[in-house]
Amino acid sequence: MDALRLRAQMIQAIRRFFQDQDFLEIETPLRIPAPAPESHIDAVVAGAWFLHTSPELCMKRLLAAGYSRIFQICKCFRAGERGDRHLPEFTMIEWYRGGADYRTLMDDCEALINTVAREIGLDDVVSWQGRRIGLKAPWERISVRDAFARYATISVAEALRTDRFDEILACEVEPHLGMEIPVFLYDYPVEQGALARVKEADPGIAERFELYIAGMELANAFSELIDAGEQRRRFEEASRDRRRKGSPVYPMPERFLQALPRMSPSAGIALGVDRLVMLLADKSRIDDVVAFTPESL
Repeated sequence: MDALRLRAQMIQAIRRFFQDQDFLEIETPLRIPAPAPESHIDAVVAGAWFLHTSPELCMKRLLAAGYSRIFQICKCFRAGERGDRHLPEFTMIEWYRGGADYRTLMDDCEALINTVAREIGLDDVVSWQGRRIGLKAPWERISVRDAFARYATISVAEALRTDRFDEILACEVEPHLGMEIPVFLYDYPVEQGALARVKEADPGIAERFELYIAGMELANAFSELIDAGEQRRRFEEASRDRRRKGSPVYPMPERFLQALPRMSPSAGIALGVDRLVMLLADKSRIDDVVAFTPESL
């Protein structure tokens, strides 16, 4: 009960944070005809359509229609995801800023999490599983290349060549991130760019970051790719990869691709609400911060 009360207070604080900055809260459909094709994310089938893995495609269509500051707190669904930090149905806060890039979203994360912590009665140091983590900004920023050089047994290039990037990141790099203060892991190789814009000064890098606190990933952010041709190429490559692995191949999200050329330079981010509650409630399992788990239904 204490965790659920804290969760409710946090969600109210999140809403106030964005409303105070003149963001429009929106709702988009949970059931869509085509999710974004990504190699390692499987959608849940809902009739002839799918439950969304993220509200990203619909929210970007709103950006393209002229809505420059929007946020949404919603349920997302991913097949086969279950563990101490994963649920197949989970809660996410997603927000977008027109005229911004991924660096602005780093500032947003620092301000949002500090604001939420203060509103639930915490100071700028939180305790999680016996570890004290400082929240006072600025937080650490480290590039993927430097993080691999510091913590991994192989380079980024070797990890990509041997198709072990996700494995090395999860097993060798992530456990070191955000153990004293939160860390932004930024500038991913373009092969891991998904829907992120390529860095102008380095075409091998995508303007993407993930936020880590106590070794746990909390958020994933992009300077948004607005080149419809390049986005289609990435989707087709991800679809080919899914086909090679025997995973379901999804229809191409044509209406999103048609809207993309009308979208101005923007940045967007998704942050896991359940994991943020885990952190601020000092819980090690996601089961302890939701009202029901799948197994209890």
